[in-house]
Amino acid sequence: MNSVKKSTHVMRRTMLFVVLGSLFIISSFQITGCKKTDPSTNNPPAPNVVPNLQLVADNLVSPLSVTEAPDGTKRLFIVDQTGKIWIVNSDGTKPANPFMDISSKMVSLSPAYDERGLLGFAFHPDFKTNGKFYVFYTAPPRAGGPDAQTPWNNLTRISEFKVSLSNSNLADMSSERIILEADHPQGNHNGGTIAFGPDGYLYISIGDGGASDDNAAGHVADWYAANKGGNAQNITANLMGKVLRIDVNSGNPYSIPADNPFSGTGVKREIYAHGFRNPYRFAFDMGGTHQLYLGDAGQGLYEEIDVVAKGGNYGWNVKEGTVCFNTDNDLSIRPSCPIADSTGNPLIDPVIQLTNFANPAGGGIATVIVAGYVYRGTILSSLFQGKYVFGVFSKDGKANAKLYSSTPTGSGLWAYSEIMLKDYPIDLGMFVKGFGQDLSGEIYVTATGVQGPSGTTGKVYKLVAVAQ
Repeated sequence: MNSVKKSTHVMRRTMLFVVLGSLFIISSFQITGCKKTDPSTNNPPAPNVVPNLQLVADNLVSPLSVTEAPDGTKRLFIVDQTGKIWIVNSDGTKPANPFMDISSKMVSLSPAYDERGLLGFAFHPDFKTNGKFYVFYTAPPRAGGPDAQTPWNNLTRISEFKVSLSNSNLADMSSERIILEADHPQGNHNGGTIAFGPDGYLYISIGDGGASDDNAAGHVADWYAANKGGNAQNITANLMGKVLRIDVNSGNPYSIPADNPFSGTGVKREIYAHGFRNPYRFAFDMGGTHQLYLGDAGQGLYEEIDVVAKGGNYGWNVKEGTVCFNTDNDLSIRPSCPIADSTGNPLIDPVIQLTNFANPAGGGIATVIVAGYVYRGTILSSLFQGKYVFGVFSKDGKANAKLYSSTPTGSGLWAYSEIMLKDYPIDLGMFVKGFGQDLSGEIYVTATGVQGPSGTTGKVYKLVAVAQ
């Protein structure tokens, strides 16, 4: 997600989620409006219904995402930032042990706030037959650093694992095959999503390296001299500030798809799109043309959702959202900036733009945006079918997150509106840390009562319909 703004620990710049390594137990208690339910239930909505949240799992630390296993079991897999993946069975029960505990392989997390940890999880499309899955986590740093005075902060690592042959509810921890590693200079802006696209390739999002303004040790210069730094605009030096696309089914440890958009001397051919600050969450639409929707955390003026296309340049740090960014004063706007990069590739504006709470112009509604999914389910089809559902981590650094929806339209910025939940008329009273979607197209929300990866306030909810 987005990092903390300057000295404050408000989750803004890159959404960082960390979770202490404590076990959680999915309790059987019920709370008003959030009754625990069978997560696979997909009853059609009754007339005059409104959206609400229904509790699926609690007593987590810092849940970041939810994914259904593509094997017919209807099991939900919950990623907890502290390094654990938990299963919720189709009947709502949870095995006593986590599916995976990778915490011993990760950097130590700060309980108050952290953007590192176990950040991403994806099943191989052929998981039912090959048992393969992939994780994105931040490992301890390698020796050296971006300069003589600055050590690396952590190591971005994407690894393949297999499920245990003797127990489908356990990962085989001895099966790790490291796919990709990249040195990361600061602790924030890690990105963290991995997902298989409709083309069968693995997509990976990595942030610009951290600090602020894409400008610090480990942030190289780019083609735009007016602003300092520029990992996100540089396609030869590193993989930061990018969405990558690789083929994990061939090569050692992977190959580059033949139609990846960038080639030439020194170019990182893994790059699918670039110009991102902290692309914490993205997802492919299950329907339509399977577009890739990505949330990019802003610096201090605007938050954005992008529809990502192959070869696209999404502007950072030349632009923040639709305005010209200024590294000399990141709360002001440069009077002008280029509309294309040095190769003539246009700088693509977002489709959704929210005003950041730190914006001096006022009217801010978000500390950081959290990308979600296009709704393709049945429970709320009368209200949200084909709409893009997303949220904000917090409005102003307090536990007051909200959910929003937007109807995809043509060019220009899309309108959006708050999702009015029956039992949450003001806000959620929590921090939203992520979303999930099952194979039926239903949407889940992950949230906590605290900013950092500590305690056991983490919960997973399902977006459901209730009578007015």
